[in-house]
Formats: sequence, C-alpha cells, structure tokens
Amino acid sequence: QVQLVESGGGLVQAGGSLRLSCTTSGFVFSSYIMSWYRQAPGKERELVASITDTGDSTNYADSVKGRFTISRDNAKSTVYLQMTSLKPEDTAMYYCHAKYVAYSNLDPYWGQGTQVTVSS
Repeated sequence: QVQLVESGGGLVQAGGSLRLSCTTSGFVFSSYIMSWYRQAPGKERELVASITDTGDSTNYADSVKGRFTISRDNAKSTVYLQMTSLKPEDTAMYYCHAKYVAYSNLDPYWGQGTQVTVSS
C-alpha cells in the first residue's frame, strides 16, 4: 500500500516556525520528485516547494522563497518542509506529493494533508 502521511502542522503565531514531515511507504521513494502543495479555503491548490529525487535541486513558490526550506531523507523515505517567518497568508492545508521521475504519465501520489494555521 502506498502511503504518504503528513505531520507537524498546527497553530502558530505570525513570525513563528513549523516543520512539516511527510513519511512515505509502499514505493521507491528515491525515484520520486517530492513536493509540498497547499490549499487555503476557497482557493486553488498551489505548489509550495519541490525537490528532486536526489535532493540536489529545489524549487519554491515566490511567496515562500527565503522562508521555507524543503529537504528529504531518502534513507527514511521522508520529505520535510521547514517553515520560518510564517505569515497569516501561509494558513492552509499542506499536502505531500510524489511524482515518479521516469514516467511523466504516471499519476502522482498524494497525502491527506496537515493543517497549518498562522495567527496574527
């Protein structure tokens, strides 16, 4: 069974930090590009950050550059999102996403999400 389980969300004041984790199983983690998406109520889901299979390259949404850091531990099949200087605009459900690097037509895997709420 393929599983992606997010954790680490919660309520934090503006300016605070949170570290999200996505622990996976059921697939070859090291062969997948991992990403974090988020979706706020009434808004479309957006890509927050992504990291290549080897972790040698990362990509961030402009809104989080300099504040968020995505990383992965292939030995633990886990991807992280370190979030600092959080803003109320960061409030959203955050989802873990896995995309196989070799087959672009293969459907990605999704976690069920973890809620991040940033108060002013």
